[in-house]
Amino acid sequence: MINNVWGELLLPFLGTTLGAGCVFFLKGSMNLLLQRVLTGFAAGVMVAASIWSLLIPAMEQAANMGQMAFLPAVLGFWMGILFLLVLDKTIPHLHWNSIQPEGPHARLKRTTMLVLAVTLHNIPEGMAVGVVLAGWIVGNEEITAAATLALSIGITIQNFPEGAIISMPLRGEGMGKGRAFLYGVLSGVAEPLAAVLTIWVAGLILPALPYLLSFASGAMIYVVVEELLPETSAGEHSNLGTLFFAAGFTIMLALDVALG
Repeated sequence: MINNVWGELLLPFLGTTLGAGCVFFLKGSMNLLLQRVLTGFAAGVMVAASIWSLLIPAMEQAANMGQMAFLPAVLGFWMGILFLLVLDKTIPHLHWNSIQPEGPHARLKRTTMLVLAVTLHNIPEGMAVGVVLAGWIVGNEEITAAATLALSIGITIQNFPEGAIISMPLRGEGMGKGRAFLYGVLSGVAEPLAAVLTIWVAGLILPALPYLLSFASGAMIYVVVEELLPETSAGEHSNLGTLFFAAGFTIMLALDVALG
């Protein structure tokens, strides 16, 4: 079991690393249209994972509450939303294709703030993997080994373009391949750290597992709506971002049903 847990914890980080490695094989900066496509795909995966891997299991685990089984999901979801709102307001960061940084004023380099922006939405992804693994470790009947694997694979797939979205534009701005790759990799470090911390917390407060599942869902949805969807739909050819959102959504849905 220990090997499986560590494998699934590190699998999403491997996706980010492989994506960042694109800088060694592709020339120039990332095409804006391709970036929109990849962002839409990542958003679709995150929304599907939030529903099938997190919210629905949260309500199933609270089934003994009867008609109030939705309560842990609602409360946890809103706690996740507000948690990411606080991080968004307190951590200086800069989104791609944006001129104005967000969060408090800080004299940080552009590259640092770009990495912080990606790190912000890697935190809820790591939490999602961690809380599902925690449920499986303690033998929760609603969470199977296949379900944890499905979520890890889904997050890994959407992390691949995220790594590329960091490293390739930095290379296009003149940064060396090695440094651009390193920044791409560093943007994903928060994910396994958040997962490990979530497993530890869930082990201490096991009855709160439904709340933690929905908390991770709310945090992921915040990232999708606040950051990814605006980047997907801005400018021309927004229909491509929409189509790839649907592709990411259905791939994650299929993984969860087929493996879960």
